[in-house]
Amino acid sequence: MKRRDLIKGLTLLPIAGGALAGTAQAAVNSAGAAIAKRDLYKELGVRTFINGRGTITFMTGSLMHDEVLDTIRDSSKVFCMIDELQDKVGAKIAELTHAEAATVTSGAFSALMLGMAGVLTGLDAKKAAMLPHLEGTGMKTEVIMQKGHDIGYNQALTNCGVKIIQVDGVEELERTISDKTALMHFLNANADNGKIGHEEWIRLARKHNIPTMVDMAADVPPVENLWKFNDMGYDLVCCSGGKAIRGPQSSGILMGKKDLIAAARLSASPRSNTIGRGHKVNKEEILGLYVALERFIKVGDKEWKMWEDQIATIDKAVNGLQGVTTRVFVPPFANHVPTIEVKWDPAVVKLTTQQMQLNLRNGNPSIEINPGRNSVQIATFVMVPGEEKIVANRLKEELAKAVV
Repeated sequence: MKRRDLIKGLTLLPIAGGALAGTAQAAVNSAGAAIAKRDLYKELGVRTFINGRGTITFMTGSLMHDEVLDTIRDSSKVFCMIDELQDKVGAKIAELTHAEAATVTSGAFSALMLGMAGVLTGLDAKKAAMLPHLEGTGMKTEVIMQKGHDIGYNQALTNCGVKIIQVDGVEELERTISDKTALMHFLNANADNGKIGHEEWIRLARKHNIPTMVDMAADVPPVENLWKFNDMGYDLVCCSGGKAIRGPQSSGILMGKKDLIAAARLSASPRSNTIGRGHKVNKEEILGLYVALERFIKVGDKEWKMWEDQIATIDKAVNGLQGVTTRVFVPPFANHVPTIEVKWDPAVVKLTTQQMQLNLRNGNPSIEINPGRNSVQIATFVMVPGEEKIVANRLKEELAKAVV
């Protein structure tokens, strides 16, 4: 199956709704008789909802576009060799992102872990088989990051056996670097929560000949971030494929220097005696992510105006209600999309945030939002167009009926 057959018709199609959650559609069986398409969510009793919160993993991330689903379906009908496919797709992704090399991973967490593994082992397959046991192997054992960059996802690094050393400022960093230092890691989402910026972090790492890695899992849009950190000089860049890129939820991208990507793949599936064997990525996910990435780059920021209009619809519906104020903003790093905060005065609107959240959740259709303090935040960028009107009406209804 040729690549052009897999991505034929790649255009700016409208956002697709849930593949399984819609109205049952007619199909034809082998005998030519009409059969109903199963609604498995309804059949299993699983709640579906309008997602006003964002690309959260426990909320199943984002919705894939039709061309991604077509690619997954078509590519499932033939066999290929996984390593060959990773070679070819990785080369294309690297070209798109200004990297020397790239590989598709099982999410951004997997990209972090495999990148860390590659830094530790280099191209030594025997060392790859030893991870996460570093003692007596000759491998380095420490990763340095800023105190404000310490989050739970750093478990991906410690899974490889390393110890994380937190620093606060340049002087402490310089004192901490030693012959045990394997990597200097940077969390882009917390770039403003540390005394050392991107460029200085890279400069200091190069001064001491230490590799750098940046976690930018949820940090597109803007689309330029896909190559910004490669151009900046990070040795490894980790990105989710199942968030705003809208590839398979279980996909991610590790990109960067050619030798480090090759080293990371020594610890990746399909190799069986490595730390990454369980981080399997199938052919459908690899190709689906590739097509999603191509589409995301092609569209660029063209959907931004639509997102602004959706937010404006919600703002217009609730702004001016008694005791209610709104604020439209764009988060600076992760989930960098138009967002609205709807806030109410509890002395005027007798409604707790928990009550609002439950009322929206238990309504029909169910709606999920990001709760705050006497407020909710809503992003529309993963909604099916038209759903913002439902959210606007439901918010207005709940707020209006709670006014004393």
